[in-house]
Amino acid sequence: MQEVLELPRIEIEEDQGDYARVVVAPLLPGFGITLGNSLRRVLLSSLPGAAITRVFIEGVLHEFSTIPHVKEDTIEFLLNVKAVRLRALADRPATLVLDIQGREGEITAGDIQVPEHIEVVNPEQHLLTVDSPEARLHIEFTVETGRGYRPASQSDGLPIGTIAVDATFTPVRRVSYRVEPTRVGQASNYDRLVLEIWTDGTLGAVEAVSRAADMLLQHLRLFTSMGRATAPVLNRGIGAGLLISEEQYNLPIDELDLSMRTYNCLRRSGITTVGQVLERTEEELLSLRNFGRKSYEELRQKLAELGILPLTAEALAGVMAEEEMEEEEAEEEEAAEVPAEVEAAAAEEPVAEAPAAEAPAPEAPPAEAPAAEAPAQAEAPAPAPAEKKRERRKEKAPAEAAASGNGEEPESEEIDPRLAKLRELKRQLGEE
Repeated sequence: MQEVLELPRIEIEEDQGDYARVVVAPLLPGFGITLGNSLRRVLLSSLPGAAITRVFIEGVLHEFSTIPHVKEDTIEFLLNVKAVRLRALADRPATLVLDIQGREGEITAGDIQVPEHIEVVNPEQHLLTVDSPEARLHIEFTVETGRGYRPASQSDGLPIGTIAVDATFTPVRRVSYRVEPTRVGQASNYDRLVLEIWTDGTLGAVEAVSRAADMLLQHLRLFTSMGRATAPVLNRGIGAGLLISEEQYNLPIDELDLSMRTYNCLRRSGITTVGQVLERTEEELLSLRNFGRKSYEELRQKLAELGILPLTAEALAGVMAEEEMEEEEAEEEEAAEVPAEVEAAAAEEPVAEAPAAEAPAPEAPPAEAPAAEAPAQAEAPAPAPAEKKRERRKEKAPAEAAASGNGEEPESEEIDPRLAKLRELKRQLGEE
């Protein structure tokens, strides 16, 4: 008997933003450690983030120097800088500036001037303490995005006066997991995974787990396509749950034959392939600038024509109406062709009936006459057009009448062969 497995459930027992406790159960024996260790490694090493990588302090050449009118030395100041957590809204480098003039006291991360796409998550972070109002400080910070951890020793070729800083890009500070036994039916060897995550506030703990799982899934999908064509399964957006080919996923939107308005809206938003369209939800697409309901319906219709998306109820009704109209037009064309065929057949009928009309029998022949007439008709040459035969009959009628009244026979070349046969048959019957 095949064993029925119960699907595991995910429960978020606690969510405090930068801390979360997630429980997954029941898992097959051994899968608790497999999933827990894999997620932990990805969370700590592979999630992207932003960090300060270089510092330029005006008047300071290296990290072993002192900063005028500042209590902390350069090394202590750099350690405080490493603790500043930043959230980058765009994947490009940025330069932050800290200017201190005529001010003394504590200086925090909130005093740093940042561009629009950079946000300081912990503005209360202490940087340094100025002990004189005569202090003049100008400090520049270079911010980059990356993954994991990058030591300062990897930053080579910096100009004099620029100090490299150890950069911690990952937004996850700590991850721990434990595996507990749980019962499923009569079996008590199933696993219960408890995962705890702490972040620096630039990314929520629950969101961090979701991104780590998605990254694992992308890599594991490479193994599912071994020996066959890649067919990615979409897990979000208007194409959620669809199994499409790699060719369809990477198909440029130029091939959809969209209107210029819809096409330009997608291009301006950075959407260039069908896969990127399918991964957007309806709300995300409608939130694009100048992309309204009409553009959305047009986009769905084009994707349905390619067989990528199913037809909506409205589109299906439209297709059925078009098919009915095409069937009606085909029936009308067939009905119009029938009278034309009838007219053509009617025009040919007089030509076919002419031979029977031009040889009236003078007297009703005996019963044997039809048998003798059949060979005569079979031997007769093909008749001329109806009009010419009628003229010939009119011309021959007086001559035949005179010849029959005088008991004379007309010349053989002017007599219709069928009339000659009939007369010959009549003469034979009279002699008998």
